[in-house]
Order: sequence, then C-alpha cells, then structure tokens
Amino acid sequence: MKHTPGLKHTSAFASELTWPDYHEAMKDGRTPILIPLGSMEQHGHHMPLHVDVLLPTEFARRVAVDMGALVAPPFTYGYKSQQKCGGGNHMPGTTSLDGATLVAALKDVIKEFARHGARKICMVNGHFENSWFIIEAIDLALRELRWDGITDMKIVVLSYWDFVDPEAITKLYPDGFPGWDLEHGGVLETSLMLALYPDLVQLDRALDVAPASFPPYDVYPVRPELTPISGTLSSPKEASVEKGHILLEVCTRGILSALQTEFA
Repeated sequence: MKHTPGLKHTSAFASELTWPDYHEAMKDGRTPILIPLGSMEQHGHHMPLHVDVLLPTEFARRVAVDMGALVAPPFTYGYKSQQKCGGGNHMPGTTSLDGATLVAALKDVIKEFARHGARKICMVNGHFENSWFIIEAIDLALRELRWDGITDMKIVVLSYWDFVDPEAITKLYPDGFPGWDLEHGGVLETSLMLALYPDLVQLDRALDVAPASFPPYDVYPVRPELTPISGTLSSPKEASVEKGHILLEVCTRGILSALQTEFA
C-alpha cells in the first residue's frame, strides 16, 4: 500500500481514523496518545455499569482536542472491585479481570503504540483499583522496549479526580467531604454523569445512604453486609449538573496543564 503524505487527523479518536491519517499523526512521535482505563462495575441503583469508562474517555477527548492528541479505544474491563472503594467484586454486574490479565493486555498495547511511533502516552484512569496494575504494565513495557533500543518513551499516569482542588471540594461538599475512597457512585461521579450523560442517570432511584463504615483492615472473602445496600459508598443525593460542570472545568484544566508540561 502506498502512503499518501500530508493527511491530518480529523477526529480525537484514533480508531475513527484511516490508517494513512493515523500513521501521519503518529509516525514521528510528536502526537501524544491518551489511553482511558475504566471498568464494568456497579454504580448504585441510579447509574449504569460503564461509568468508569465514560468519564475518563470524555476527559481524554476534551484534553486531546485542546492539545492535538489522539484518544485510544478505552479499556472497558478493569481490576477487581474492592469493597472499600468500589463496593466489592461480589456485586451483580461488576465484571473484572485478574491483575495479570490487565497487566499483560496493557503492556501489549503500550508496545504496539510504540511500534507505531508513539513516544508520549498518557493513561487516563477512571477506576481506582486499576492503579498499581497500570504501573506494573508500564514498567514491563518500558523494560522490553529498552531491549529493542527504544529509550525515549514518556508515559504519564493520572486519575481525573486527583485534579479536584480544595476550592472545588468546598463547593462540591459544603457539609463535609467524605473522602475519595467513599465517593464510589456518590456526588462526584453522579454530578459528572448528570452534566455529560443525563439520559443515563436515574437520580430518582438513588438511595440516600449514610457513608459506608469499614474496619481498618481487610478480610477475604469479603463480608457483603458491609457494603451499603445501594452499592454506593456514600449518598449521591447532593449531586447536580452545576457540580458536574465545576468538576469538568477543574479536572480538564488540570489534566491539560499537566500534559502540556510533561509533553512540552
């Protein structure tokens, strides 16, 4: 096949491009590629199972448009839901990968993008439990790439909620912040979904539960009765479209600033 030079990518999503346009964008390593990572996990009675996919993908898209980057297809399955931050892997609908499976798949994808020419990659995480497995995959991929003589890769790992600053937290939680570990299916995710995908939120079905209470240790198998009956770890009742737009602005701005600094 003959490559036609000079073509430009017209979509933020890599998978929507033809191969010549994709090759033109990626071949010299200048274009960053953002990989959203999520999960299929219950998010209460009021939200769908793919919240953790939709949110990082949209943040990646917004940032990619602003900086001329591309967004890879998201990882739609993630590591096993943990009871203290996701309700637990025993919950109906939650469909998870073994850690080794996630590491192996992500390592392969990183190496493939490197083969295409990518030298700037950002992992945009939307599922807390993925965190350590992302790092392991990166470590293994970079090691194998070094064996092939590729030593100029830079990979940034971030979770969008880490860009919510104290000023925004005061606006979002006037009655007190429960902590990120209890925000599963709560105000943050519900507000973002109301702002972005209101047709997928049934706030009238949300259960106004007290914040979950767990002992300061873990026992396996988990005790299902420790997870609130809603599946959420705090109440989403104070979520709103307005809070969603605050989160969209502060997180998008923070991620964009971070990547502009790291990929300058």
